Amino acid sequence: MSKPSVLFVCVKNGGKSQMAAGLMRKAAGDAVDVYSAGTTPGAAVNALSAESLLEVGVDITGQTPTLIDPQLVRDVDLVVTLGREARVDPVDGTRFENWDTIEPSERGIDGIERMRLVRDDIATRIDELAAQLRTTQP
Repeated sequence: MSKPSVLFVCVKNGGKSQMAAGLMRKAAGDAVDVYSAGTTPGAAVNALSAESLLEVGVDITGQTPTLIDPQLVRDVDLVVTLGREARVDPVDGTRFENWDTIEPSERGIDGIERMRLVRDDIATRIDELAAQLRTTQP
């Protein structure tokens, strides 16, 4: 068996999906192939997302938002959409999950504080997923 693979998707591929990919690379190292993409990619990674990850030793400042590739969706083991807006059509043979991540701005929390809360929510989910993926390896 090959190592597991996961694609994280959000709309712009500048925040949540980039955060998830960076956190998964840190949690799983080379044990998991990690990708991220957007359904309508933005121009750059969100600066506050990148700053919040640097605080926990993850650097996504060199990443670039990328359009979702239908072939990659077919090739990976798992597609995780983050938030309520991103939509990816299901493909036979690929597992799909949606992480309805917290949105602190709905409670009036913005800026770096918002990103830290989003980061911590995603990090908890990443830790659980990384553990699951490690147990499914040969």
